[in-house]
Amino acid sequence: MTNPNNSRKFTPIDNLMMQVDTGLRTLFGKPSITERANPEDAVAEGELSTSEKDLAGRLMRINHSGEVAAQGLYQGQALTAKLPEVRAKMERAALEENDHLDWCEQRIKELGSHTSYLNPLWYVGSVAIGATAGLIGDKWSLGFVAETEHQVVRHLTSHLNQISENDHKSRAILEQMKTDEGEHATVALNAGGAELPSPVKKFMALTSKVMTKSVYRL
Repeated sequence: MTNPNNSRKFTPIDNLMMQVDTGLRTLFGKPSITERANPEDAVAEGELSTSEKDLAGRLMRINHSGEVAAQGLYQGQALTAKLPEVRAKMERAALEENDHLDWCEQRIKELGSHTSYLNPLWYVGSVAIGATAGLIGDKWSLGFVAETEHQVVRHLTSHLNQISENDHKSRAILEQMKTDEGEHATVALNAGGAELPSPVKKFMALTSKVMTKSVYRL
């Protein structure tokens, strides 16, 4: 009889293939999600003008692309994280980011818009960044997660200020995402994440600005 406490040891090739599968699901399929319900299911749809729908669709597209990039970041870090407990934290956070992906995509379709055509670029680039951060060291990898999440929270706050008060469904999604991202940042710091140097933070903010401006249109 097999010992239920034994766990399979995955080879580097196994891990690589699982990451490829995750990437394909993220970009073109149905990502694995947690047990949580979509926050928009708990609220009624408000009456929105054409311009309000258009703005909300574009902002939700930005948030969706941000989650694609976050997924790439977490998957890249999971490939190179040195401590098993760090890898486990990254995997749980990645699952919750998949929730966000699913919620944003559903809302984008409801608003009559589309996900960004540039998502493959953001995903591949983020995998490379995440893997590099993991190679440098777990404390820097976790610090990178924390700073990324702090910047995402600021973006979500800005979007909540722009989206119509009548857009109850989009707002419910963004509020839950904001809570989750803040928690991910806290977990990363508590796990030993280091404060990133100011130039790195500024570069990350600049990169994020380029992404948001391009995704708003594409």
